[in-house]
Amino acid sequence: MSTPDEKKIEASISAEEVEAAKAEIAEEIDDTPASGEFEVTKEEMSIIRAELACEFPEDYTYMSDAYVKSVASKPYSKDPTIRRPIEYTMEKLTHVMEWRESAGAPEMESMVHLANGPVTATEAVENPEKLTKAKALAVSLNNGSLYWHGVTKEGKPILWIRCGRKPWYPNVEAEVNALILVADAGIKAMPEGVTDFVVISDSYSPPPPVPSFMINVLKALVRGYPDRLNVLLSAPVGSIIQFVMNLLLPLMPGRLAGKFLLKDEHDAQEILKEWLVNGEDDIPTFFGGKCDHDKFYPEEGYSKNKGQGSLKFDYFGMIERLQASAKEWEEKQKK
Repeated sequence: MSTPDEKKIEASISAEEVEAAKAEIAEEIDDTPASGEFEVTKEEMSIIRAELACEFPEDYTYMSDAYVKSVASKPYSKDPTIRRPIEYTMEKLTHVMEWRESAGAPEMESMVHLANGPVTATEAVENPEKLTKAKALAVSLNNGSLYWHGVTKEGKPILWIRCGRKPWYPNVEAEVNALILVADAGIKAMPEGVTDFVVISDSYSPPPPVPSFMINVLKALVRGYPDRLNVLLSAPVGSIIQFVMNLLLPLMPGRLAGKFLLKDEHDAQEILKEWLVNGEDDIPTFFGGKCDHDKFYPEEGYSKNKGQGSLKFDYFGMIERLQASAKEWEEKQKK
């Protein structure tokens, strides 16, 4: 039975909006069995690469060979005994690239540079609309609620979410842009051969959920990052997180829904021991461990401006640390 607060949240989004989101997500659903791979020849990879470069010359390198191959090698949804036809693979990859184009994904990092620079910079003066978006993006980053830190024992980068730092009244567009920016940064820094990532959410004391933001995040995950999420662990699980899942689960493809783990703190600690590359030593303080993430990603009040603009979040340091973690993991695999 819904609480008064939950009824208010439910009333903030119409049934039509939910159905529209469901229909949009359904267009992208492909519940191909996750297991099983077929050979993809060098010639076929060259064909796919050439077509992507022709259609998306400024962004085609975003997809690594490992990711393209992982998509192309999957069983065909209409006949799992055979591999996906090249035409079908191209259609899926093209949909991702078209979504990136419409979402402005290739331009996100340039906005970080803009937000980190002086307001007197040529681009800031000549493009005040972009500067406004860049500043909003910086605001969404500055609370330190979303960042990459470390990898799993399988080399998968870890995206940490600190729900208690999320704003109560978010700028939905800026929050989604921040997610796209950070997700892309992590994907580009993945170790060689790794194509997916892990999300770990510290779900203690989350703000009231904003349905429009949650649905936009889900649409971005399904349309822009298919097969990128390996698993999402959320702990502890209170009434707000349960409400969020009750809203989103009916909209999710079956395979995606199965990737969400909702646990209490004790169970989460045991899982983290198994997942994190250094085991118990990598469990963060907010999950009862010893690893202090706050020295890199403090709350906004303890952060200083990184440049001459409004950016306080250590975006560039985050990328350097993740690249170092990826390289260290790669070196271990050679021994």
